[in-house]
Amino acid sequence: MLLPWSRWRLLIVAISLLTVIPLLLILSSVFNPDRDVWQHLLDYSLPELLLNTVYLLLGVGSGVLLLGVPLAWLIAVHDFPGRRFFNWALMLPLAMPAYVMAFAQLGLFDFTGPLQSWLRQTFGSSAWVPNIRSTPGVILVMTLAFYPYVYLLARNAFSTMGRRALEVGQALGLSPWQGFWRVALPMARPWLIGGLTLALMETLADFGTVSIFNFDAFTSAIYKAWFSLFSLPAAKQLASLLVLLVLLLVWLEQRARGQRRYTQTGKAAPLPRLLLQQQPALLAVLFCSLVLLLGFVLPFCQLLYWAWHNLSDELNLDFIAYVRHSLLLSLLAAGVVAAVALLLAYAMRRDNSRFSQAWGQLATLGYAVPGTVLAVGVFVPVAWLDNLLLSQFSAYLPAGSTAIFKGTLWVLLLAYIARFLAVGHSSVATAMQRITRSQEEAARNMGLHGVRLLSRLHLPLLRGGLFTAALMVFVDVMKEMPITLMTRPYGWDTLAVRIFNLTTEGEWERAALPAVAIVLVGLLPVLVLSRQKDIA
Repeated sequence: MLLPWSRWRLLIVAISLLTVIPLLLILSSVFNPDRDVWQHLLDYSLPELLLNTVYLLLGVGSGVLLLGVPLAWLIAVHDFPGRRFFNWALMLPLAMPAYVMAFAQLGLFDFTGPLQSWLRQTFGSSAWVPNIRSTPGVILVMTLAFYPYVYLLARNAFSTMGRRALEVGQALGLSPWQGFWRVALPMARPWLIGGLTLALMETLADFGTVSIFNFDAFTSAIYKAWFSLFSLPAAKQLASLLVLLVLLLVWLEQRARGQRRYTQTGKAAPLPRLLLQQQPALLAVLFCSLVLLLGFVLPFCQLLYWAWHNLSDELNLDFIAYVRHSLLLSLLAAGVVAAVALLLAYAMRRDNSRFSQAWGQLATLGYAVPGTVLAVGVFVPVAWLDNLLLSQFSAYLPAGSTAIFKGTLWVLLLAYIARFLAVGHSSVATAMQRITRSQEEAARNMGLHGVRLLSRLHLPLLRGGLFTAALMVFVDVMKEMPITLMTRPYGWDTLAVRIFNLTTEGEWERAALPAVAIVLVGLLPVLVLSRQKDIA
């Protein structure tokens, strides 16, 4: 008979295996290389993929810091006209997936776009406009899409200690500019590294943007190897390299942070912001406005323009089917992931051993892994299981059966769980910490145990955390492209898949309507974040 703690431990391990097995299968291909595949990769694609990856990481990393940190410093420490509006409006690019921003920006700034067309009509030439279909163009689009990660974390850091850092600098005889560089910025380093790591993770995981720009990256190469070259081994080898890059990035982030911890003793009253006057205030407004204009307003207006002019053609039964599929998948994934996150958080609370905590952390690794990698990692064991069942039970299956689990919603949901469990678990675990041990003991004294304890005590107190988890997963699945594209059942096209299919054919205007629908759904978490209390 299993001891009670063993049941919770087994549950934690079982949930973690949903993420661990796909990752181990991908990583195992590193130690079992196919020489022909590797030789082909080395001869034709691997050097370019590695060079492009270095360019992207360096370019996007520099870009998000150059945008996110100054914006956060302005909003958190200074006061100027429109600051309260920019405080939440600068988060709006989070509502627009990078692949949506990519084709909207191409429509705006490409040779046939409105900007260059106007320049040619007015000045006779637009040759001096930089080519957006280039490596700097990809970096610019990704920077505009991902800078809010740095902005949000840096703003929180500067809000809690920005003015005090300046006062410390003044006490040391430093000017405000020197105080920012020598006191505030080093103190905010953990937050900056966290935001930068998130942005770089998103850069490595991006599939849609690089595909739209026809920019060779690991994610697009994995898709081409599987669906264009029909070589699953090549896709596995590329996926294994991408996993190693992600793990290297995580290790560098942990090493950069080291053991540094920054705490604020006591609870001091918030200090007033520095009031910017005249020219500095005007420059601050112009800077915030330019970033918001390029990062959300212009691309969204372009999408609305295209969608309106194609509304009669695109708003049809097919579009309704895409919406229905997207909503159904998102609702299913939100419910399943929230339920699994609840089980994981509750099991980790009941078994607080190092073993269980370590396995619980493994369960949340999927969010750091690109969707193309998880798609390959989930498909491989499912294909193996299908082949095993077909060989053993072919006599009991309909004639001509070639799959049992492949191409079903079950596979898609498994991949969603592995990818987004970290999102759900973070919200549920935070809410779980607010339930005290004394509340649990009081409930047990009243005769509540097991499932009744979970349903009568924990569930009512966790409703807010569960709702937040479900909402975040719902929005992420609506925007998610590579997993859905590579593992969906036949005929189950979603809004994201529709965008991919149309942009691949250069039909940007027709892709606008599903893109607008996704952006409107993506506004939900931004609105939730904007309602949070504006700190000091």
